[in-house]
Amino acid sequence: MARALRLAERGLYTTTPNPRVGCVIVRDGRVLGEGWHRKAGEPHAEIAALRAAGKAGTDVRGSTVYVSLEPCSHHGRTPPCANALIDAGVARVVAAMRDPNPQVAGRGIELLTLAGIQAQVGLLEAQAQELNLGFVSRMTRGRPWLRLKTAASLDGKTALLNGESKWITGAAARADVHRWRARACAILTGVGTVKADDPRMNVRGMQTDRQPLKVILDSRLATPPGARILDGGALIACAAADPERRATLEAAGAEVLSLPGADGRVDLAGMLAELARRGVNELHAEAGATLNGALLAGGLVDEWLAYFAPLVMGHEARGLFSLPALADMAGRRGFAVHHLARVGDDLRLLLRPVP
Repeated sequence: MARALRLAERGLYTTTPNPRVGCVIVRDGRVLGEGWHRKAGEPHAEIAALRAAGKAGTDVRGSTVYVSLEPCSHHGRTPPCANALIDAGVARVVAAMRDPNPQVAGRGIELLTLAGIQAQVGLLEAQAQELNLGFVSRMTRGRPWLRLKTAASLDGKTALLNGESKWITGAAARADVHRWRARACAILTGVGTVKADDPRMNVRGMQTDRQPLKVILDSRLATPPGARILDGGALIACAAADPERRATLEAAGAEVLSLPGADGRVDLAGMLAELARRGVNELHAEAGATLNGALLAGGLVDEWLAYFAPLVMGHEARGLFSLPALADMAGRRGFAVHHLARVGDDLRLLLRPVP
């Protein structure tokens, strides 16, 4: 199963909106075939493993199949994998986790069991869940897994008062950010960042078969039509869509989506639900203090990817979050350190909210 999970990781940047899945077929301690799901519309991991065994001229009857996700039982873009395993005559299937997709959700295991195949679930389940946090979130909560990225000095500053911020972190950390962008289905930012920095918000400096969807939170459609982020298209979520502004931005390549919320702002929860409907598993957010604070205050941050550079910028520089002052320590927000690493001269913390 560890090998199946390593194979699944090969689809880290390519499988969206599908989950990352790997499969290994074994008999008598010998690997007969292995495979992984590369991208939507292509064979699932089990089919890839069966084909690999077939190309080697190996009969898989009586074998054990280790797969990182319960075999599917429904017709989507490809036929059901559970049926393919049954037809292949395997004796046992071990899945790391159940498929959270309501169209499967135990039905794959049930089909295998009814066919006389020994089926088990739960081996290295935590590792499998970790690999597909976004898919699980979309299927069970109806929203993507939201990862918030920040880069700051040791005293928590992201820019000088005049807006200058290039560069706080080093080249290694900035390159690392692109790997996190690449694994996401979409990248979210606010109109303030667009106007201040004119970012491209795409993946650069690494090989990728796709670019994530770019999403701009822009209540009043203040995004400049010549903004670089619109190159290649972007989705703008607004609260009030002025017809003239809307037409101008659509002509510049944007899709404008009206999602009015409270106080003239965009409905953040509604935006996440819409992104989930569009197949977004992981949402990577890079924004300023206002949007960062709104996401955190709304309880929408699932993971905080925080880079800290070994420098100090002073109390008058801009901070990470715009949040109301606390009356007492009971209102503080806690995070647990999930992972800590050094990236070049900087520190990278992967943090998750404490319930």
